[in-house]
Amino acid sequence: MKRSILAALGLATSLAVPVAAEDIKVGLLLPFSGVYAALGTEIETGFNLGLAQYGAETDVTFEIVREDTEVKPPVALGKAKKLILQDKADVLVGVVSSGVLSALRDMVHGAGVPLIVANAGNDEATGAACSPYITRMSFSNGQVNRPMGAWMAQQGIKKVFTLAPDYAAGHQMIGGFVDSFTAAGGEVVGQEFTPFQKTQDFGPYLAQAKASGADAVYVFYAGGEAISFVKQYDSFGMKADLPLYGSGFLTSPLYVNAQGEAAEGIITALHYAPTIDSGPNAAFVGAFIEETGRMPSEFAVHGYDAAHALIEAVKTGATDRATLATALRQVRFEGPRGALSVDPATNNLIQPIYVYETVAGEGGLTQKILAQLPAEADPINGCEMAPVSN
Repeated sequence: MKRSILAALGLATSLAVPVAAEDIKVGLLLPFSGVYAALGTEIETGFNLGLAQYGAETDVTFEIVREDTEVKPPVALGKAKKLILQDKADVLVGVVSSGVLSALRDMVHGAGVPLIVANAGNDEATGAACSPYITRMSFSNGQVNRPMGAWMAQQGIKKVFTLAPDYAAGHQMIGGFVDSFTAAGGEVVGQEFTPFQKTQDFGPYLAQAKASGADAVYVFYAGGEAISFVKQYDSFGMKADLPLYGSGFLTSPLYVNAQGEAAEGIITALHYAPTIDSGPNAAFVGAFIEETGRMPSEFAVHGYDAAHALIEAVKTGATDRATLATALRQVRFEGPRGALSVDPATNNLIQPIYVYETVAGEGGLTQKILAQLPAEADPINGCEMAPVSN
């Protein structure tokens, strides 16, 4: 008899999924080493908590096989091949890097193995490179930035200078914002893309922004680059005269405390903030704090909702690769982020976007929700969704 997920991972056995004759093997494909190791751990923690929260709704036992992608596409391909052919995983969950997701696409599609994407946001994965076997429970790069363009224009901001790292996600994030901002009557007065993971001094770019005549600066940075950028922006004394806006990854709860006071007053937009006022989010935040002693990030909620989506699919009676892939495309539920549903035209997630300001709270920096923007389906972007093959 295969172990239950909770027993295998050392969580409370009183919450264990009931043993049943039917088992589902899950290949958890995440970076547990390298630059994105913290994200992989965060997603895994959320996934485990999701199974603990919703697993009792089904009598299926989940067996987990963990593999480390190391954020390297060739390594990820080898690990995925092992999970599919040797371990015979029924479903794969994970993938942080868009480059890794692009590398895995044809293998997953050709093998007919469902993949629940728990982070990677490249637009093509639910656009021109879409597959009925790939369902995203995280975000697409354009999706989390488009609503912010219209919202900022509505706030009277007429001119913006943009900055982002020079790689696919940076261009897609900024592109989504620029399209909606200019459509709403705004003007982009300057745009720069900084060398990815190589830029240590943002001073020259900040000087350009300051001299551009912009009303505000809009950026996408994440991880270590976000920490450095926010600190340097603050040290230049620019926030008072040139307010900083951006994608919510700029001030993620995962590392906002490392930015300290420099992050205060920055306004960003994202699909999740731990201060969303709802019952499902309160339950999630409480469970995450109990498990880790800190607030969850958007990466943790990706894992949590991936587990919820898997269980919702299983509740329809799906147990093999083909039926799971079909059921995942029809998933909808209320989660910590709000009402979620999968768009069957692209397999991307439809979800609300939240605008929030980073402010000082009693226990440190926190997120003050300023607006909830309507959930919208992504454009088709060249997706031609084929049916699942049985």
